[in-house]
Amino acid sequence: MAALAATSSLAVKPSPHGAGPRVIRNPWWVRAFFMTVALLFVLCFLVLPLVAVFTEALRKGMSAYFHSFTDPDVLSALRLTLLTAAIAVPANLVFGVAAAWCIAKFDFYGKSLLTTLIDLPFAVSPVISGLIYVLVFGLQGWFGPYLGAGDHPWFGAWFNAQDIRIIFAVPGIVLATIFVTFPFVARELIPLMQAQGNDEEYAALTLGASGWQTFWRVTVPNIKWGLFYGVILCNARAMGEFGAVSVVSGHIRGETNTLPLHVEILYNEYNFVAAFAVSSLLALLALLTLLLKSLVEWRAKKGGA
Repeated sequence: MAALAATSSLAVKPSPHGAGPRVIRNPWWVRAFFMTVALLFVLCFLVLPLVAVFTEALRKGMSAYFHSFTDPDVLSALRLTLLTAAIAVPANLVFGVAAAWCIAKFDFYGKSLLTTLIDLPFAVSPVISGLIYVLVFGLQGWFGPYLGAGDHPWFGAWFNAQDIRIIFAVPGIVLATIFVTFPFVARELIPLMQAQGNDEEYAALTLGASGWQTFWRVTVPNIKWGLFYGVILCNARAMGEFGAVSVVSGHIRGETNTLPLHVEILYNEYNFVAAFAVSSLLALLALLTLLLKSLVEWRAKKGGA
Protein backbone atom coordinates (compact mmCIF):
# COMPACT_ATOMS: atom_id res chain seq x y z
CA MET A 1 0.00 0.00 0.00
CA ALA A 2 2.92 2.35 0.73
CA ALA A 3 4.37 1.75 -2.71
CA LEU A 4 0.99 2.34 -4.32
CA ALA A 5 0.58 5.64 -2.45
CA ALA A 6 4.07 6.76 -3.47
CA THR A 7 3.40 6.14 -7.16
CA SER A 8 -0.03 7.74 -7.21
CA SER A 9 -0.57 11.21 -8.63
CA LEU A 10 -1.65 12.49 -5.20
CA ALA A 11 0.41 11.72 -2.15
CA VAL A 12 -1.81 12.10 0.90
CA LYS A 13 0.04 12.68 4.13
CA PRO A 14 -1.50 12.74 7.57
CA SER A 15 -1.28 15.81 9.77
CA PRO A 16 2.00 15.94 11.71
CA HIS A 17 0.04 16.27 14.93
CA GLY A 18 -2.00 13.17 14.20
CA ALA A 19 -5.32 15.02 14.03
CA GLY A 20 -7.14 17.43 11.79
CA PRO A 21 -7.42 17.47 8.01
CA ARG A 22 -4.85 15.65 5.92
CA VAL A 23 -2.57 17.57 3.58
CA ILE A 24 -2.73 16.67 -0.11
CA ARG A 25 0.51 17.24 -2.04
CA ASN A 26 0.87 16.95 -5.81
CA PRO A 27 4.04 15.85 -7.61
CA TRP A 28 6.35 18.68 -8.68
CA TRP A 29 5.57 18.22 -12.38
CA VAL A 30 1.83 18.68 -11.77
CA ARG A 31 2.44 21.93 -9.88
CA ALA A 32 4.89 23.10 -12.57
CA PHE A 33 2.41 22.31 -15.36
CA PHE A 34 -0.47 24.24 -13.85
CA MET A 35 1.75 27.16 -12.83
CA THR A 36 3.08 27.34 -16.39
CA VAL A 37 -0.43 27.30 -17.86
CA ALA A 38 -1.56 30.03 -15.45
CA LEU A 39 1.46 32.23 -16.19
CA LEU A 40 1.07 31.78 -19.95
CA PHE A 41 -2.60 32.69 -19.71
CA VAL A 42 -1.83 35.85 -17.71
CA LEU A 43 0.97 36.75 -20.15
CA CYS A 44 -1.12 36.27 -23.30
CA PHE A 45 -4.44 37.70 -22.18
CA LEU A 46 -3.43 40.37 -19.65
CA VAL A 47 0.19 41.47 -19.93
CA LEU A 48 0.63 41.47 -23.73
CA PRO A 49 -2.56 43.53 -24.44
CA LEU A 50 -1.47 46.03 -21.79
CA VAL A 51 2.01 46.29 -23.34
CA ALA A 52 0.43 46.67 -26.79
CA VAL A 53 -1.68 49.63 -25.61
CA PHE A 54 1.32 51.59 -24.36
CA THR A 55 3.47 50.53 -27.33
CA GLU A 56 0.96 51.84 -29.85
CA ALA A 57 0.33 54.97 -27.79
CA LEU A 58 4.05 55.82 -27.78
CA ARG A 59 4.73 54.65 -31.32
CA LYS A 60 5.27 58.22 -32.59
CA GLY A 61 7.05 59.48 -29.51
CA MET A 62 6.17 61.27 -26.31
CA SER A 63 5.28 64.52 -28.07
CA ALA A 64 2.55 62.86 -30.14
CA TYR A 65 1.36 61.01 -27.05
CA PHE A 66 0.88 64.15 -24.97
CA HIS A 67 -0.44 66.09 -27.96
CA SER A 68 -3.38 63.66 -28.08
CA PHE A 69 -4.59 65.02 -24.75
CA THR A 70 -4.78 68.60 -26.01
CA ASP A 71 -7.80 67.79 -28.16
CA PRO A 72 -10.87 69.58 -26.68
CA ASP A 73 -13.01 66.52 -27.35
CA VAL A 74 -10.65 64.35 -25.30
CA LEU A 75 -10.72 66.82 -22.43
CA SER A 76 -14.51 66.97 -22.64
CA ALA A 77 -14.73 63.16 -22.55
CA LEU A 78 -12.39 63.10 -19.55
CA ARG A 79 -14.47 65.69 -17.68
CA LEU A 80 -17.68 63.81 -18.40
CA THR A 81 -16.12 60.52 -17.25
CA LEU A 82 -14.96 62.08 -13.98
CA LEU A 83 -18.33 63.78 -13.48
CA THR A 84 -20.20 60.52 -14.05
CA ALA A 85 -17.99 58.66 -11.60
CA ALA A 86 -18.25 61.50 -9.07
CA ILE A 87 -22.05 61.13 -9.07
CA ALA A 88 -22.45 57.38 -9.53
CA VAL A 89 -19.91 56.20 -6.95
CA PRO A 90 -21.26 58.20 -3.96
CA ALA A 91 -24.82 57.25 -4.92
CA ASN A 92 -23.88 53.57 -4.98
CA LEU A 93 -21.91 54.01 -1.78
CA VAL A 94 -25.01 55.23 0.07
CA PHE A 95 -27.26 52.61 -1.50
CA GLY A 96 -24.76 49.79 -1.01
CA VAL A 97 -24.23 50.50 2.68
CA ALA A 98 -27.97 50.87 3.32
CA ALA A 99 -28.85 47.70 1.39
CA ALA A 100 -26.09 45.63 3.01
CA TRP A 101 -27.02 46.91 6.47
CA CYS A 102 -30.69 45.99 5.98
CA ILE A 103 -29.98 42.57 4.49
CA ALA A 104 -27.23 41.53 6.91
CA LYS A 105 -28.61 42.96 10.15
CA PHE A 106 -32.37 42.47 9.84
CA ASP A 107 -34.95 39.88 8.82
CA PHE A 108 -37.95 41.14 6.86
CA TYR A 109 -40.36 40.09 4.15
CA GLY A 110 -38.91 40.57 0.69
CA LYS A 111 -35.31 40.15 1.84
CA SER A 112 -34.56 37.48 -0.76
CA LEU A 113 -36.24 39.61 -3.45
CA LEU A 114 -34.07 42.60 -2.56
CA THR A 115 -30.95 40.42 -2.72
CA THR A 116 -31.99 39.17 -6.14
CA LEU A 117 -32.63 42.69 -7.42
CA ILE A 118 -29.17 43.77 -6.30
CA ASP A 119 -27.70 41.04 -8.53
CA LEU A 120 -29.87 42.06 -11.50
CA PRO A 121 -27.22 44.22 -13.26
CA PHE A 122 -24.86 41.22 -13.21
CA ALA A 123 -27.44 39.14 -15.07
CA VAL A 124 -28.56 41.75 -17.61
CA SER A 125 -26.39 42.83 -20.52
CA PRO A 126 -25.19 46.45 -20.22
CA VAL A 127 -26.63 47.16 -23.67
CA ILE A 128 -30.05 46.01 -22.46
CA SER A 129 -29.62 48.18 -19.37
CA GLY A 130 -29.12 51.24 -21.57
CA LEU A 131 -32.02 50.25 -23.81
CA ILE A 132 -34.29 50.13 -20.76
CA TYR A 133 -33.66 53.83 -20.14
CA VAL A 134 -34.29 54.63 -23.80
CA LEU A 135 -37.64 52.83 -23.62
CA VAL A 136 -38.56 54.69 -20.43
CA PHE A 137 -37.20 58.21 -21.02
CA GLY A 138 -36.77 58.33 -24.81
CA LEU A 139 -38.86 60.40 -27.19
CA GLN A 140 -41.17 57.44 -27.86
CA GLY A 141 -40.83 56.04 -24.33
CA TRP A 142 -43.19 56.05 -21.39
CA PHE A 143 -42.12 59.41 -19.95
CA GLY A 144 -40.46 60.97 -23.00
CA PRO A 145 -43.45 63.10 -24.05
CA TYR A 146 -43.71 64.44 -20.49
CA LEU A 147 -40.07 65.52 -20.23
CA GLY A 148 -40.05 68.23 -22.87
CA ALA A 149 -41.12 66.48 -26.05
CA GLY A 150 -44.85 67.14 -25.73
CA ASP A 151 -47.61 68.53 -23.54
CA HIS A 152 -48.23 66.72 -20.29
CA PRO A 153 -51.90 65.63 -20.02
CA TRP A 154 -52.17 67.11 -16.50
CA PHE A 155 -49.67 69.97 -16.33
CA GLY A 156 -49.79 70.96 -20.00
CA ALA A 157 -47.26 73.39 -21.42
CA TRP A 158 -45.77 74.17 -17.97
CA PHE A 159 -44.19 70.73 -17.72
CA ASN A 160 -43.15 70.88 -21.35
CA ALA A 161 -41.40 74.20 -20.77
CA GLN A 162 -38.96 72.52 -18.38
CA ASP A 163 -37.35 70.67 -21.33
CA ILE A 164 -35.87 67.93 -19.14
CA ARG A 165 -33.37 65.89 -21.17
CA ILE A 166 -32.52 62.38 -19.96
CA ILE A 167 -31.56 60.39 -23.04
CA PHE A 168 -28.63 61.69 -25.13
CA ALA A 169 -27.64 63.88 -22.19
CA VAL A 170 -25.61 63.67 -18.99
CA PRO A 171 -28.51 62.49 -16.75
CA GLY A 172 -29.03 59.40 -18.91
CA ILE A 173 -25.32 58.56 -18.78
CA VAL A 174 -25.30 58.92 -15.01
CA LEU A 175 -28.44 56.81 -14.56
CA ALA A 176 -27.12 54.04 -16.79
CA THR A 177 -23.79 54.05 -14.95
CA ILE A 178 -25.48 53.90 -11.56
CA PHE A 179 -27.54 50.92 -12.71
CA VAL A 180 -24.62 48.82 -13.91
CA THR A 181 -22.39 49.63 -10.91
CA PHE A 182 -24.69 49.58 -7.89
CA PRO A 183 -24.13 45.88 -6.95
CA PHE A 184 -20.40 46.29 -6.27
CA VAL A 185 -20.51 48.01 -2.87
CA ALA A 186 -23.49 46.04 -1.60
CA ARG A 187 -22.05 42.69 -2.72
CA GLU A 188 -18.76 43.40 -0.94
CA LEU A 189 -20.44 44.37 2.32
CA ILE A 190 -23.25 41.81 2.64
CA PRO A 191 -21.08 38.72 3.34
CA LEU A 192 -18.76 40.78 5.55
CA MET A 193 -21.61 42.08 7.70
CA GLN A 194 -23.23 38.64 7.89
CA ALA A 195 -19.96 37.11 9.08
CA GLN A 196 -19.54 39.79 11.76
CA GLY A 197 -23.02 39.26 13.17
CA ASN A 198 -25.00 41.66 15.39
CA ASP A 199 -23.37 41.13 18.78
CA GLU A 200 -21.40 44.38 18.85
CA GLU A 201 -24.41 46.42 17.71
CA TYR A 202 -26.59 44.83 20.41
CA ALA A 203 -23.93 45.58 23.02
CA ALA A 204 -23.75 49.23 21.96
CA LEU A 205 -27.52 49.59 22.10
CA THR A 206 -27.60 47.93 25.51
CA LEU A 207 -25.05 50.45 26.79
CA GLY A 208 -27.29 53.32 25.70
CA ALA A 209 -25.99 54.24 22.26
CA SER A 210 -28.50 55.54 19.74
CA GLY A 211 -29.03 53.99 16.33
CA TRP A 212 -26.84 56.55 14.55
CA GLN A 213 -24.11 56.28 17.18
CA THR A 214 -24.12 52.50 16.80
CA PHE A 215 -23.91 52.77 13.03
CA TRP A 216 -21.09 55.33 12.90
CA ARG A 217 -19.00 54.07 15.84
CA VAL A 218 -19.51 50.31 15.58
CA THR A 219 -20.77 49.25 12.15
CA VAL A 220 -18.77 51.60 9.91
CA PRO A 221 -15.35 50.93 11.54
CA ASN A 222 -15.95 47.19 11.16
CA ILE A 223 -16.71 47.41 7.44
CA LYS A 224 -14.33 50.20 6.37
CA TRP A 225 -11.89 48.01 4.41
CA GLY A 226 -14.64 46.10 2.64
CA LEU A 227 -16.26 49.46 1.90
CA PHE A 228 -13.05 50.82 0.36
CA TYR A 229 -12.72 47.66 -1.71
CA GLY A 230 -16.25 47.99 -3.08
CA VAL A 231 -15.78 51.69 -3.86
CA ILE A 232 -12.56 50.95 -5.78
CA LEU A 233 -14.27 48.34 -7.96
CA CYS A 234 -17.34 50.55 -8.43
CA ASN A 235 -15.20 53.50 -9.54
CA ALA A 236 -13.25 51.36 -12.02
CA ARG A 237 -16.44 50.05 -13.60
CA ALA A 238 -18.03 53.52 -13.68
CA MET A 239 -15.10 55.03 -15.59
CA GLY A 240 -14.74 52.09 -17.96
CA GLU A 241 -18.41 51.38 -18.73
CA PHE A 242 -19.12 51.22 -22.46
CA GLY A 243 -22.25 49.21 -23.32
CA ALA A 244 -24.97 50.97 -21.33
CA VAL A 245 -23.46 54.43 -21.82
CA SER A 246 -23.12 53.86 -25.56
CA VAL A 247 -26.86 53.31 -25.89
CA VAL A 248 -28.00 56.38 -23.94
CA SER A 249 -25.27 58.87 -24.90
CA GLY A 250 -26.10 59.46 -28.56
CA HIS A 251 -22.34 59.71 -29.31
CA ILE A 252 -22.44 63.52 -29.47
CA ARG A 253 -18.81 64.43 -29.83
CA GLY A 254 -17.59 66.84 -27.18
CA GLU A 255 -20.84 66.60 -25.20
CA THR A 256 -21.98 63.07 -24.37
CA ASN A 257 -18.91 60.95 -25.11
CA THR A 258 -17.07 59.41 -22.20
CA LEU A 259 -13.48 58.16 -22.54
CA PRO A 260 -14.41 54.62 -23.67
CA LEU A 261 -16.79 56.01 -26.31
CA HIS A 262 -14.24 58.53 -27.51
CA VAL A 263 -11.65 55.76 -27.91
CA GLU A 264 -14.02 53.97 -30.27
CA ILE A 265 -14.52 57.14 -32.34
CA LEU A 266 -10.77 57.76 -32.63
CA TYR A 267 -10.13 54.16 -33.61
CA ASN A 268 -12.84 54.19 -36.27
CA GLU A 269 -11.25 57.34 -37.69
CA TYR A 270 -7.91 55.48 -37.97
CA ASN A 271 -6.33 57.87 -35.48
CA PHE A 272 -4.58 54.99 -33.75
CA VAL A 273 -2.02 56.96 -31.75
CA ALA A 274 -4.69 59.15 -30.16
CA ALA A 275 -6.98 56.14 -29.61
CA PHE A 276 -4.30 54.18 -27.79
CA ALA A 277 -3.13 57.27 -25.92
CA VAL A 278 -6.62 57.78 -24.50
CA SER A 279 -6.85 54.03 -23.88
CA SER A 280 -3.67 54.26 -21.83
CA LEU A 281 -5.53 56.50 -19.37
CA LEU A 282 -8.04 53.72 -18.79
CA ALA A 283 -5.18 51.20 -18.57
CA LEU A 284 -3.48 53.34 -15.95
CA LEU A 285 -6.79 53.48 -14.10
CA ALA A 286 -6.89 49.68 -14.15
CA LEU A 287 -3.35 49.46 -12.79
CA LEU A 288 -4.15 51.99 -10.09
CA THR A 289 -7.27 50.00 -9.21
CA LEU A 290 -5.21 46.82 -8.85
CA LEU A 291 -2.69 48.65 -6.69
CA LEU A 292 -5.38 50.04 -4.40
CA LYS A 293 -7.13 46.67 -4.32
CA SER A 294 -3.90 44.93 -3.25
CA LEU A 295 -3.23 47.63 -0.66
CA VAL A 296 -6.71 47.26 0.84
CA GLU A 297 -6.39 43.45 0.94
CA TRP A 298 -2.98 43.70 2.59
CA ARG A 299 -4.21 46.21 5.13
CA ALA A 300 -7.28 44.11 5.92
CA LYS A 301 -5.20 40.94 6.42
CA LYS A 302 -2.78 42.83 8.64
CA GLY A 303 -5.59 43.42 11.07
CA GLY A 304 -7.17 46.69 10.06
CA ALA A 305 -10.56 45.18 9.25
